[in-house]
Amino acid sequence: MGEFERHSTFFSGFLNSDYLREKDKHIYKKETPLYKFNIIGAGMIGHEHIKATMLEGRATVHGIYDPNQKSVKEALHMIEESFPGHVVHVYDDLKAACEDPDVDGLIICTPNYTHKEIVKEAMKSRKHILLEKPMATMLKDAWIIRQWAESYQNVFQIGLQYRYKALYQEALYEVKERNSIGNIKTMMMTEHRLPFLDKVEQWNKFSELSGGTLIEKCCHYFDLLNLFANAKPFSVYAIGGNAINFKDFQYEGKKADILDHANVIIIYENGIHASFNLCMFSPLFREDLTLCGDRGRLYGYENEDFLPYHKPSTHLEVLCGESAPAKITTPCYPEAIQNSGHNGGTYYEHKAFVDAIAGKKTKAATPAEGFWSIAVASAADESIQSGKVVNMREFLDRHLP
Repeated sequence: MGEFERHSTFFSGFLNSDYLREKDKHIYKKETPLYKFNIIGAGMIGHEHIKATMLEGRATVHGIYDPNQKSVKEALHMIEESFPGHVVHVYDDLKAACEDPDVDGLIICTPNYTHKEIVKEAMKSRKHILLEKPMATMLKDAWIIRQWAESYQNVFQIGLQYRYKALYQEALYEVKERNSIGNIKTMMMTEHRLPFLDKVEQWNKFSELSGGTLIEKCCHYFDLLNLFANAKPFSVYAIGGNAINFKDFQYEGKKADILDHANVIIIYENGIHASFNLCMFSPLFREDLTLCGDRGRLYGYENEDFLPYHKPSTHLEVLCGESAPAKITTPCYPEAIQNSGHNGGTYYEHKAFVDAIAGKKTKAATPAEGFWSIAVASAADESIQSGKVVNMREFLDRHLP
């Protein structure tokens, strides 16, 4: 089978084949989905997972569950607009959504503070599970979920989809496969962006419900730094605070208490030094990555600044001086994938999820990796509160069962 034919499910959604009878379609033929998924949580990220499932094509969205009726209504409207004629089941309760015998997998997209209890119910079904990041709002709960997942007989994948963005896929390839810059010595990442967006009942403005900014948002970047370092963190030091965002914000009498900026320093057990800088009151969305090794330097960025100039939104360069050729590229995916959510990361996360269900080995985030992304974030929060360097072994001994 040719490369084009292998991707016929994807391409048939974007190429006109209305003039053909079904029996005349070969390249244009849409394959029958192999799996059925239920979406648990129909908010913003739930919409993204619905679109990614349908776009990827090997699975279909069978049903949705969300106790918020407005979220359900909006999800149904989106499905009808984006996928006319596609019928989904709407469940009255979580157990029914998890136990439906027609369903192969569950995608959990609910607010962070609900994850532990929903996972407990979902695992009773023995269905394949994709759990959105972060695993939990507290380190001890992330540890418990990790323990549950290690004995789970089916796929249990964590939704850390940034590792599937084109920029980071290319950077990981350069570092791990081509060894382009040699042994990494230092790493630096930044995220500068707008404040947290609106959520149902504004749960992401409160640390008790979200886990705090460094867990809710920055676990993505700690996951990436952990991947590049290929080692466990030895110590963490951080400073941070709230300078601008939501200083006077209240929801139903409760005052917001999340960080809007931070600087985190991580020393890994293999000697690699890393830094992460966060600013959530910048008028753009931008991520930067710099890796320096003993043979060269890798630098890349994603950028959306809302300006009218036509320029690439991604950039990656590998500079090796006189020892090897330099490389400057613009990592990207096909437009439909790139625009489907998190610059295509969610789409390829879904490909990995379906591949894993089919028995293939993937590089999707494991429960252990999800736990370590939260461990770094939690240690950074403690360091901000104490003003001290956090030794990770001592930290874990104090906080885990």
